[in-house]
Amino acid sequence: MDASLRDSIWNQFGASLDMLDNAIVACPDEQWAKIDYWYLVYHTLFWTDLYLYGSVDGFDPPEPYTLDELDPAGIIPAQPYTKDELQNYLAYCRDKSRLAVEQLTDDRAQRRCSFGWGEASYLELMLYNMRHIQHGAAQLNLLLRKSTDSAPSWVAKAGL
Repeated sequence: MDASLRDSIWNQFGASLDMLDNAIVACPDEQWAKIDYWYLVYHTLFWTDLYLYGSVDGFDPPEPYTLDELDPAGIIPAQPYTKDELQNYLAYCRDKSRLAVEQLTDDRAQRRCSFGWGEASYLELMLYNMRHIQHGAAQLNLLLRKSTDSAPSWVAKAGL
């Protein structure tokens, strides 16, 4: 795969993660304590991690996270995750995504990945993943705008 294409993918994937990170940093503690905020961050990161892996089979998130997010009953963690915990998970996902982009070959890009919602090539799954991250960041920014009348700005390219 062409290096300039990998660079473009990283610039946008990384920018999506930067926007999610900005929404975490901007969130006041009283807003963070609400389930609709911290859980949305967790949900976004869990699925980012899973989609980067490319399959439910064999997927194992880092501790303290579990596979409960895959339960159709929608099991929400009993205790809220802290900003630090989820920023660490975001850093883990950033490293994992950067490596995935760096190792993206034509063959790997075409590998088929299946999930409950359907099947896609790994490259399409990466694009789907970026859209999911951006959707989560946008929802968080909307919550911030409603509660603080402020939200982080758009990020055009990855910062790291």
